[in-house]
Amino acid sequence: MKFIHTADWHLGKLVHGVYMTEDQRYVLNQFVQFIEEENPDAIIIAGDLYDRSVPPTESVSLLEEMLFKINVQLNVPILAISGNHDSAERLSFGSSWYKHSNLYINGKIEESFKPIHINGANFYLVPYTEPGIIREYFQDQSISSHDDAMKRIVSEIEECINPNEPNIFVGHAFVLGGKTSDSERTLSVGGSGCVSIDHFSPFSYTALGHLHSPDAIKHDSVRYSGSLLKYSFSEVNHKKSVSIIDMNQDGSYVLQEKTINPQKDMREISGYLEELLDVSFYQHQKVDDYLKVTLLNEGALIDPINKLRQIYPNVMHLERRIELYDLKNKHSFTNSGFEKKSELELFNDFYQEMTTSEFSEEKRRLMAQMIDDVKKGMVLV
Repeated sequence: MKFIHTADWHLGKLVHGVYMTEDQRYVLNQFVQFIEEENPDAIIIAGDLYDRSVPPTESVSLLEEMLFKINVQLNVPILAISGNHDSAERLSFGSSWYKHSNLYINGKIEESFKPIHINGANFYLVPYTEPGIIREYFQDQSISSHDDAMKRIVSEIEECINPNEPNIFVGHAFVLGGKTSDSERTLSVGGSGCVSIDHFSPFSYTALGHLHSPDAIKHDSVRYSGSLLKYSFSEVNHKKSVSIIDMNQDGSYVLQEKTINPQKDMREISGYLEELLDVSFYQHQKVDDYLKVTLLNEGALIDPINKLRQIYPNVMHLERRIELYDLKNKHSFTNSGFEKKSELELFNDFYQEMTTSEFSEEKRRLMAQMIDDVKKGMVLV
C-alpha cells in the first residue's frame, strides 16, 4: 500500500507580522497535485494543522477546502491527529460522521488504541497529549513526562497489535536528539518533553509531526515529514518536502521525497546598502522572497528598511553586522575597582564593553566636557 506523510501545516501562521495563508494555499495546491499523480491509498497529517487553538477564519476555510479536495473529490482517505498547536476539541468536531467518508481526525487519547485498517495496514492515530492527561486516563501516578506517557501508550497498543501486518504509528512528539528550529513551540522545560525513539520499535513506520525538518532525525523507520513551508529564518537551509511511502505486506517500504516549491522562498542576504540597491545585484535576485537582510555598513543610515523595500517588498528582518558583532563581544560588566576610577575612565570601560568602535581622542574630549558640564550643573543646584 502507498501513503503520503505530511505534517505541520500551521494554517494561520503569522511570520514577522505577515500572515502566510496565501503561501500555504500555493503549496497545498502543489500537495494536491502530488496526490493526483501518486494516487495513494491514504494521506497522513501528523498534527499541527493549525498554528493556534483558535485559528483565523481564513485558515479554517483553507483547511476545509483542502480536505474536501483530497477526501471527497479525489476520494483519498485522510488520517490526521491534533498537534500541540491545535485545539484537539475543535479539530475533532464532526469526527464521528467524517469516518463514513474515510476522514479520520483524532484529538482524543481514548480513540488511539483501536487501529484503522486500510488495504491490509493498521494505522494508530495518537494525538499530542500532555502527560497529566495520560496519567489521569490510565490512573498511573508514575507518569510524569512525555517519555513516560509515550511508553505507556505504546505498551497499551502492543497488547492487541497484529505483528503479521504492517503497523503505522502516527504521532506528534519531540524525539530525543531531533534537530529543532526557532518556529517550533517547546513542549516542556528541562528535557521532559522528549521521548525515546526506542518506544516506536513495534511499528513498521512511525509518521511524526512537530519538528520542521525532514532531516530532524535519521532512523530506518521513524521519520518527520517536516513542515510544508519555512516558518523562521532558522529554516532557510531546509528542503521542504512530503514523504511518499510504498509499503510491502511484511512492513518493509521504499521512501520517496517530493520537494515543495514555495511561491516566495525565505532567504538571507547580506551586503552594503548601496550594493543591495544596485541593479547589477538585485537583477539576479528573486526580489519578492521573504528576506532577512544583514547590512555591513558601519555608519549611520537613514531609513534603510524602506529603501530596501522599494526593491525587496518582503524584507521581514533587518540587522546590522556591527550590532551583531558588538552583541557577541559583550561581557559581564562588573563593578570591581569602580571606586578607583574617574567618571571618564568608567565611561571608557563601558564604551569598550558595549561597542567595537574606537574611543577616539575627539570622543574622549566631548565626553569629558559633558561630564564637566553635568558636575557644574549639580553644584549649582
